[in-house]
Amino acid sequence: MLGLAAALVPCGAAEILDLGIGTGALAARCLRLARKARVTGIDCDAEMLALARRRLGGRASLIHGRFEDAVFPQADAVVASLALHHLFTRPAKSALYRRILRALRPGGILVIADCCPAAERSLRKAQKLEWIHHLHRTYSHTKAAACLRSWRREDCYMPLETELQMLRSCGFHPEVVWRRGMFAVVAARKRRQA
Repeated sequence: MLGLAAALVPCGAAEILDLGIGTGALAARCLRLARKARVTGIDCDAEMLALARRRLGGRASLIHGRFEDAVFPQADAVVASLALHHLFTRPAKSALYRRILRALRPGGILVIADCCPAAERSLRKAQKLEWIHHLHRTYSHTKAAACLRSWRREDCYMPLETELQMLRSCGFHPEVVWRRGMFAVVAARKRRQA
């Protein structure tokens, strides 16, 4: 998922903004492909930022804080991996999308890699069961249950169709470029000015 998301960032990008940069895993992949780019990464977790700083070195400017409150620099690409689901309401997410659109240069791209379940109830339930099965293969049942409880308190997974609709209403041209179960990669482009 991260490799595909990074491949959507133009090779000629000079400035990349990473919302919820975490350990810098997505940013590092972007920088390998966009060799002249710099990354501005925002995250509220200081420990994660320390890991990102080690991974990215001098090609990154890191900001400790919430991306909901940060001032965004102008960018050729904005990326977010498993981060935007921390916004709990449609108005909050739409406001963020409008801010991202303003920060993007003409022709810029927003790349989202996140959990975006189906809108249809039975399909969403099947996707969730597949995800739980994956967690049980990766973690003990106790650890998987603890993860799910924690995520339920801090995450809000909006259906993919809702995400696409919000992006369109904010002025983006979104396209689903990958989907597996509950997870998707969306490329949302800003129109070039005439």
